[in-house]
Amino acid sequence: MKKLALLTLGFLITFSINSQDKRLKNVEKELNKILELTNAAGFAVAVVEGDKIIYAQGFGYRDYENKVPVDANTLFAIGSSTKAFTSSILGILRADEKLSFDDQPKKHIPELEFYNDDMNNNIIIKDLMRHSTGLPRHDGSWYYFPSHDKDSLLMRLKHHEPFTGIRQQWYYNNFGFLTQGVIAERITGKSWEDNLKEHFFTPLEMTRTNATIAEMKSASNASYGYEVKDDIIKKMDYYDIAGMSPAGSINSSVNDMSKWLMTWINDGKYKGEEIIPESYINEAMSSQMVVGANIPDDKFPDIHFANYGYGWFLQSYKGHYRVEHGGNIDGFSANVAFFPSDNIGIVVLANQNVSSVPTLVRNTIADRMIGEEQTDWIGRYE
Repeated sequence: MKKLALLTLGFLITFSINSQDKRLKNVEKELNKILELTNAAGFAVAVVEGDKIIYAQGFGYRDYENKVPVDANTLFAIGSSTKAFTSSILGILRADEKLSFDDQPKKHIPELEFYNDDMNNNIIIKDLMRHSTGLPRHDGSWYYFPSHDKDSLLMRLKHHEPFTGIRQQWYYNNFGFLTQGVIAERITGKSWEDNLKEHFFTPLEMTRTNATIAEMKSASNASYGYEVKDDIIKKMDYYDIAGMSPAGSINSSVNDMSKWLMTWINDGKYKGEEIIPESYINEAMSSQMVVGANIPDDKFPDIHFANYGYGWFLQSYKGHYRVEHGGNIDGFSANVAFFPSDNIGIVVLANQNVSSVPTLVRNTIADRMIGEEQTDWIGRYE
């Protein structure tokens, strides 16, 4: 009898692991086709519904040369998908009455200077969060001249000339997120990295997630990054984002990132505990700045607007409200997305430089999960 019970238990465990949501039946065929067509080394994807992971799978290789496969716990650099974490720290500090989003950054970083007095006197924290400072990216000034000293990087802002007025035009800027990270450091007396661990990694049980390349290199089950040159997959060196970390240094797995998505889908709560204030959640995924007109066209007939919240891009996709942010850093591409009205979240992490994989996989799965007509995304890519 005991043997029969053990056999039955074993069957149930196997069944529960291998069973799949009917909406995703045979999706592996499409996902493997994406892997093949893009010539990617590998990727991982997880799908969340409510407070559960309903799908998590790796495809291809985290170590292409030695054919070591990707799984749902493989670490990838998530690049700018980090940004929503950084702004959320400020959301928590605001709830604790430690700052206002209408504060001038100089209130918390007295030595900070922008290019001119207009910027010094009128830029507020909210402008940093929604990319409305009027500054172009000036990414070369940190990418080619990195420093582990965040304060030193901030001093470069004084020499960055704006291209338009404050709040006149949306323009992506990594320095705005560096500044947010330093504001949090000044208020808490803790590093941005320690703030991440305290507010998110530990309470969300993101046990494999880290925020430095040093930790990535020493971690088990970590992916290498790759690029495709002349149809050949080639390994890339890790890029140490160093002091610019609040703009994009997190390394994570799809299993860990699923917990982050659950928090956003469930009004800032994880396992019933508040991680991020609900008031901030609602504000951060609401339109704070217009990115572009994005009138539907023949190429993308189902995208109806393009706005930005705090660390999130916002669109209407086939009539469903979508909140998402991509990420790119040497050898890696990512996309983290959720549909708040549908209770659905999708995270895709790939070890391919400037890759189409995250978007193709996200859209392929989203069509199934939200119950809309399935677009032939693979055909469009071909």
